[in-house]
Parts: sequence; C-alpha cells; structure tokens
Amino acid sequence: MKILVVGGAGYVGSHTVRLLQSQGHEVWVFDNFSRGHRESVPSRCLIEGNLTDRALLIEVMRDKEIDAVMHFAAFALVGESVQHPAMYYQNNVSATFELLEAMRSVGVWRFVFSSTTATYGQPEKMPISEDTPQNPINPYGFTKLVVERALEDYAHAYGFGVAALRYFNASGAAADGTIGEDHDPESHLIPIVLQVALGQRPNVSIFGNDYPTPDGTCIRDYIHVDDLASAHLAALMKLQPNSVLQMNLGTGVGHSVLQVVEACRKVTGHPIPTVDAPRREGDPACLIADSTKAQRELQWKPKYVAIEDIVSTAWKWHQSHPRGYAS
Repeated sequence: MKILVVGGAGYVGSHTVRLLQSQGHEVWVFDNFSRGHRESVPSRCLIEGNLTDRALLIEVMRDKEIDAVMHFAAFALVGESVQHPAMYYQNNVSATFELLEAMRSVGVWRFVFSSTTATYGQPEKMPISEDTPQNPINPYGFTKLVVERALEDYAHAYGFGVAALRYFNASGAAADGTIGEDHDPESHLIPIVLQVALGQRPNVSIFGNDYPTPDGTCIRDYIHVDDLASAHLAALMKLQPNSVLQMNLGTGVGHSVLQVVEACRKVTGHPIPTVDAPRREGDPACLIADSTKAQRELQWKPKYVAIEDIVSTAWKWHQSHPRGYAS
C-alpha cells in the first residue's frame, strides 16, 4: 500500500514507519515537527506541513496516490491539556477533521487512529475491556473520544474503514537502539528513571506511596512501541469499507512504579535513588488492559511482556542517544 503517516516523526509514528517500510509499503510522513524529530525517519519520505492545511493534504494524497492514512499527530500530555484546552481542541479535533475531509475529497477510506486509555477516565474494574464506559476526565481524553465518535459516523455515512487503537503506556525503543523516545519535557516514567541512571537527574520522584496496590505505588500496563506498531499494521490489513474497529493495546500485565524503578536498576546497574512526593491529581491507582479482542481479531500478540525486556531496549537507546536525537 501507499500509506500517509501523519505525525510519523513522533515516538510511536516513527517506529510504525520503520515497520511499514520493512514490510514493503510505500510510506510518506506528513509532520510539522513541532514535537516530532526529522532524524527519526528517512528524509526521502518527509513532507512538512500542518493538518489544518486541507489543500496541501489533498495535493499530497492525490500526488502520492495514497491508499491509507495513519494518524499519530495528536498532542498527548494530560496536564498540558488541562492548562491549554484550546490548543488540544484545535490540534486533536479540528485539525483531524481537516484530515478526514481531505481524505473524503480524494476518496481515501482507510484510517487508523491512535487513541488512548484516557478515554476511559477512571474505570472501576480491571482489566479494562472495550465495553468499559468511556468517561474521560481531562481534555486530552475527551478530544480522543470526540474523534472516535466521529470516525464511527464517517464509517457509517461515507464508507470509511476505521480503527481506533486505545494505547496503554507506550514504552521501549527499537531493538537496535537507533530510534527511541525523545520528548521535551519528558513525562514518561521509564525514560525519566533512565535519565537518573545517566546522571541527568538526581533522583526519581514517586508520586504517592499509599495507593491500594501491593507496594502502594501506581500500577500501569507498559506496552512496547514496536508491539504498538505491529498492531497498527494488523489493524490496517483488517479494514473494510463501512467498518469500525475499536481495540485496547496492552500486555494485560501491570507493573508498579517501584517495580519499574527496580527493573531499571537491574538493567542499568545503577542505584537510582527515589524520593517520595505527593500524589498527582487524577492518577488512578491501577490501569491494566484487556487486549483479548485485539489478539483475537487481529491475530496480534505483544512480543515484549517482561518489563526488564522493555527497559533493556529503552536503555540501549538512551545510552547511545543521551540527549535524544540531538546526540
């Protein structure tokens, strides 16, 4: 296929681009590089632009004879979405509609969308299955849910085939250490812990040690970025006109903050000191995926389940790129 990957220079996008190219697909990356990195994808496939530019999107899709679109171009910081909701509604919702309308103008109907567990809010039951009520508690989660609902309507009214893939905690890096996670500011636990091992931070803050979990710290489901990429490809291959796929992507295994820190100590050989800090508002005690549906319908299964294996790939990236892509 000829695939347009919007936000393809970002973390999950760049790993998906690499997988798609390895499978023989012709890939074009559309990105404004506000948060992505040019160095993460081959320069020959880069197209610089904004999703709000419908005319450019139409031109690109026609010129490149695009068959399918993958969308990784959302802003994804919960705290930022609370502080700057207008920015999130503009980028995550309005710009996405420009993309969908460009697709409709050209006749491209296959669409794979990066969604999020944040659409569920604070679910009462674990693990989280797709029939869990979606009640987002922040603008980020709500903007993703708005798009999910719109995709259902586009599928039914306009013949789109869509997949909304709800991520749990994306983590890890390419096994060869050549591409990985590079955010500014960094908000994900594993790279923050590894920055301590690199001497870039003095310690790791543990935000709450009195949750109703075995060690008192929050539990999350960490899914390797390459496993996310393979699920996107599997979903794309599954799409049919007028179809809607909505699936959770996780391992089904939860690890606490302290377990992640301990895994990083084991992998890096560094002591990695921690300090206790107050709870962060809105942090659920436990979030674990039930990804049975994705495994059954996509014939997909995560390759990385052990947290040490995930951390090892991240550590290889951070050692070789201590300043991220600027290294």
